[in-house]
Amino acid sequence: MDDASDLTIATETEPLPDLPSEPAPPIDSRFLFVDVAALRAKQLRRGARVRIGEPDVVHLPKKPERIAMEEVRRGLVYYDVPPPRPADQPQAEA
Repeated sequence: MDDASDLTIATETEPLPDLPSEPAPPIDSRFLFVDVAALRAKQLRRGARVRIGEPDVVHLPKKPERIAMEEVRRGLVYYDVPPPRPADQPQAEA
């Protein structure tokens, strides 16, 4: 099972869902951090706007992967992890 394909994050082209005004909770899992940052970097490479505020733009890294990691670290990327599938259900073959 590819966990990265199950994650969803808000994009610039879709209408934003009702997002809380506070930052997203910090990510404790390195693996979840990498998955969320990779999906956000993909959005940035496709032309999404950077979410880091104006005063910090001067000190931003150039690579979209580093920008995505910083956005995730600051809690600017909202993500949704689907609930685990029950073990008794067969998985669909791809």
